Amino acid sequence: MQPESTPPAISRRRLRFAGILAVAVCAVLVTMGLTTRKMADAKLSAWTEAQAVPVVGVAKPDTRGQRTTLDLPGRLEAYVQAPIFARVSGYLKSWQADIGTPVKAGQLLGEIDAPDLDQQIMQAAADLTAAQANLKLAQATLLRGQQLITTGSLAKQDLDQRTADASNKEGLVKSAQANLDRLRVLEQYKRITAPFDGLVTARNTDVGALINAGAGGGAALFIVSDTSKLRVYVNVPQNYVPSIAIGTRAQISVPEYPGRRFPATVEASAQAVDVASGTTRMLLIVDNSKRELMTGAFATVTFELPHPDVAINIPASALIFDQHGLRVAVVDDNNRIVLRQITVARDLGNEIEVASGLNSDDRVVENPPDGVRPGDAVRTVDQDHDAGRHRTISQR
Repeated sequence: MQPESTPPAISRRRLRFAGILAVAVCAVLVTMGLTTRKMADAKLSAWTEAQAVPVVGVAKPDTRGQRTTLDLPGRLEAYVQAPIFARVSGYLKSWQADIGTPVKAGQLLGEIDAPDLDQQIMQAAADLTAAQANLKLAQATLLRGQQLITTGSLAKQDLDQRTADASNKEGLVKSAQANLDRLRVLEQYKRITAPFDGLVTARNTDVGALINAGAGGGAALFIVSDTSKLRVYVNVPQNYVPSIAIGTRAQISVPEYPGRRFPATVEASAQAVDVASGTTRMLLIVDNSKRELMTGAFATVTFELPHPDVAINIPASALIFDQHGLRVAVVDDNNRIVLRQITVARDLGNEIEVASGLNSDDRVVENPPDGVRPGDAVRTVDQDHDAGRHRTISQR
């Protein structure tokens, strides 16, 4: 029986080489896995850090002067308006002009039947006749006394008494005459007439109505208005008063004529600020020769405010209000935040006209994030500006 054969040495060397190769492959795979994970972690960390930097929209200020208008509510009133009250008491006998009737100065509007006044006139005429008769008698008595005094048949004291009595009677005649004249003047007011050319805008009486003399007797019998031109009263906020001088042109719009505008001119200013509202009352005049506008109507008054040719305008959303005052965030060349203190020239609603603190080439953050601080790193996105837009400021 032969002994068992031994494996060749070359086979053992191959097994050893294969084991070493397997170990090397495993080491390479482990190294590559660790390296790949480290690179992924580094990329994730870098991405996370990049995402932590806020993205802000920036834009350079709009440097064109914005044309702005100021819209204010107003009320149309007649240029001249006369409420007509009775000067005599009685009953309305008739009326000749109803609402909407054009009238001329002196035209009859109505008549009042005043029997009490008629009786007073008759009594005053009788009093005057009696006073004149007494004066005539006193004058005749005085004349006889003057003739008798020369013969010594009458004492001088009696003559003086007759002279005084004649003077007294003459005064009574003048008083009676004045009273009669007064009543006859009142009699003329039984006819109610138009004080000027205009339009009857109200009639508050009718035939048979009891009329009491004076303004305390109730509403005016008639109201006559001159509507050839109208007054428009508006209350202008205090900060806009310097921009609206006497002679400033404006536009009037009313609901009954949508899309139409009527030119008006500032004629007067109260030159005082109302404490309750903080506004100044101003008067405008608008031509109404075509009788298109109505008194008492609501109107919107539009003023075009003066503006500079060059200005620095930023969105109102860019403002930052804090304990340091009014500031704006800008981005420097290193994409770092810089906070600038500013002053406001005009509030244009959605935009602010800056007086100082910004340059025209600054990159302004239009919507700064909460808690933004100087030196914060940001990523920027440029925003387009719609420059030169028309601004309307409404006050209601």
